[in-house]
Amino acid sequence: MQSTKSRRKVAPNGASAAVDNGADSADKLEQLLLSSAICNNEDLGPFIRKAFLSGKPETLLHHLRHFARSKESEIEEVCKAHYQDFILAVDDLKSLLSDVDSLKSSLSDSNSRLQSVAGPLLSSLDAFLESRTVSQNVNLAIQSLANCIRLIEVCSRSNYHLSNNNLYMALKCLDSIETEFLDKTPSSTLKRMLEKKIPEIRAHIERKVSKEFGDWLVEIRVVSRNLGQLAIGQASSARQREEDLRIKQRQAEEQSRLSLRDCVYALQEEDDDEDDHNAPSNDSNSSFDLTPLYRAYHIHQTLGLEDRFKQYYFENRKLQLTSDFQVSSMTPFLESHQTFFAQIAGFFIVEDRILRTGGGLISKLEVENLWETAVSKMCSVLEDQFSRMQTANHLLLIKDYVSLLGVTLRRYGYPVDSLLDVLSKHRDKYHELLLSDCRRQISEALAADKFEQMLMKKEYEYSMNVLSFQLQTSDIVPAFPYVSPFSSTVPDCCRIVRSFVEDSVSFMSYGGQLDFYDVVKKYLDRLLSEVLDEDLSKLINTSVHGVSQAMQMAANMAVMERACDFFFRHAAQLSGIPLRMAERGRRQFPLIRARDVAEDMLSGLLKAKVDGFMTLIENVNWMADEPPQSGNEYLNEVIIYLETLVSTAQQILPAQVLKRVLQDVLSHISERIVGELYGDSVKRFNVNAIMGIDVDIRLLESFADNQAPIFSDGDANQLKMALAESRQLINLLLSNHPENFLNPVIREKSYNTLDYKKVVMISEKLRDSSDRLFGTFGTRGAKQNPKKKSLDALIKRLREVS
Repeated sequence: MQSTKSRRKVAPNGASAAVDNGADSADKLEQLLLSSAICNNEDLGPFIRKAFLSGKPETLLHHLRHFARSKESEIEEVCKAHYQDFILAVDDLKSLLSDVDSLKSSLSDSNSRLQSVAGPLLSSLDAFLESRTVSQNVNLAIQSLANCIRLIEVCSRSNYHLSNNNLYMALKCLDSIETEFLDKTPSSTLKRMLEKKIPEIRAHIERKVSKEFGDWLVEIRVVSRNLGQLAIGQASSARQREEDLRIKQRQAEEQSRLSLRDCVYALQEEDDDEDDHNAPSNDSNSSFDLTPLYRAYHIHQTLGLEDRFKQYYFENRKLQLTSDFQVSSMTPFLESHQTFFAQIAGFFIVEDRILRTGGGLISKLEVENLWETAVSKMCSVLEDQFSRMQTANHLLLIKDYVSLLGVTLRRYGYPVDSLLDVLSKHRDKYHELLLSDCRRQISEALAADKFEQMLMKKEYEYSMNVLSFQLQTSDIVPAFPYVSPFSSTVPDCCRIVRSFVEDSVSFMSYGGQLDFYDVVKKYLDRLLSEVLDEDLSKLINTSVHGVSQAMQMAANMAVMERACDFFFRHAAQLSGIPLRMAERGRRQFPLIRARDVAEDMLSGLLKAKVDGFMTLIENVNWMADEPPQSGNEYLNEVIIYLETLVSTAQQILPAQVLKRVLQDVLSHISERIVGELYGDSVKRFNVNAIMGIDVDIRLLESFADNQAPIFSDGDANQLKMALAESRQLINLLLSNHPENFLNPVIREKSYNTLDYKKVVMISEKLRDSSDRLFGTFGTRGAKQNPKKKSLDALIKRLREVS
């Protein structure tokens, strides 16, 4: 052991000694720090780094050696302190060594015995392990074979399903192969083959169902058209049954002789029939096959391609619908409109079924979007086609079919208000075209009229021309052959107007507007007042040239008045409103102008005839010595003509029409008599002539009274009132007190039709016979007639008043 004491060096002087002391203290401090670090197991890196940086590694080594020497001394002290213990331990180890030797020999013996015994066992164990390995391999082979057998069976089933077109089961087999067998297949070759073939089989299945779906898309278009036609046809049949029921109901209401129970029984029986007819209609609507579609959808769901198939389906159906919207320009729309609308109806009937049973194949929003597109296109097509049509019947045919389309699709929940709005929008155009057609038909019917009474030989002719328009005046069926009071124009025009009413109601019905009677009534008024009335007036003014023709037209107009009542009642019944409401809103006779023209024409022709007889009034002796006893010649001729006229006219003219005509003719005769007295052709007349005129007027009044069996008493009095002017004038001229004419009360009561000027002029012409007689002998004025005096005073006063 080396000494840890360093050799001391003596400094040459006191300054160097001070420096050495300082250096020793620094070394001691560093040595303490190093010892402390070693004792605390701290890192000595900083000390080593510092020594090499300062270039004094020897100092560090010196300190480390010093620390080691200090520790060696400590170890020596510890060893000295435990010396006895080490000796005891060595003794123990020596005793233990002998025990170990005995144990070793014992173990060697045991090992020899164990080796002799375990050798055969190890051989058996090796044989067992080898057999177990073989067994495991055999079991693994068996299991692999079983898996392969099951796999082959599943593959065989998949092929069987594919060959039988059972694609879903084939896909399930492929899924089973992938999930249960593919990872367990021991053969890598078989596994690679399956991994290659399974996607190919799935692609084949997808192509196959896609082809089937494509074929279904082609087929469903034809099916949709037939389905739409069938559904619309059923709606038409249901509408017809409703119309038949309404007709029976109206007949039941009109037949008051039937009891209430009978009416109810008839209506209930019809309801039962309607139920029977409706029963198979629902089944017929379901006779279309959606199996290919649902199969394709199911297969694509199984393939995990559900969303793609939904999109593919929607796009293809949308393209089909767009194709259905195409209207051929080569075929008139009137011929193709049923196919056009039936195709669209069938399309949405199919979509409704798919929406309800397709399991989410198409959403309600998508169907609504398709329907909005379809409605917009149908409205556009209707607007375009309606704007081109110039025939009312064509417009009605298309409207009826569109309304049936609306009824059909409304049953499936589709809103059709837009379609009905288009129909309502063209209501005015339809009626204008209908009025134009009726105007042409009426003109043709009037042009063909021969102004002869219509002969009906059979009862069906009477029913068709009279009863069907309620033109009869009695419920008793006449004997045949029957000569009607009207000509063929009346039933012809009635048929045209009735057809107009029915067509108008047909257009307005099922168009979304429930109360449309006012609209039908408005256009019926226009037809009667603007078309029929105008054409009848024109016919009368241009084609009537004789009394018989004028009388026939007047008779026709009287019958047309009853026909007009029937038209409005018929319109009310077809519109579904009570007759009492229609009666409440009745207006005046719409053909009043034509009636007035006919009666005026008849009256004018009769007046012309009468004027021919009235020319004989020139033969009257106005200064007669004695009054005629049986009337003047002219009036006898007039009376004979009037009596002949009445006997003929009462066969065809209603009493009121005949009364108005006779009243007008008598009034004209009265005016002619007054005009003759007032005119320049008569310069003077005496009382005898006036008395003769009085006899003439009495004969006319007697003629009027003789018409009482034809007319009522009031009407006969009205005929006499037509002679009021001539009667009042004659009464005034024959009156003993003509000055009473100046009394307002008496004049209003007895002379209200006389004109002042005419009275003055006619009174001045009256000369009494006594004046002429006295004048002959030169004594004129010697004795003046009091009546003449009063008359002169009257003339004077009238001149003053005038």
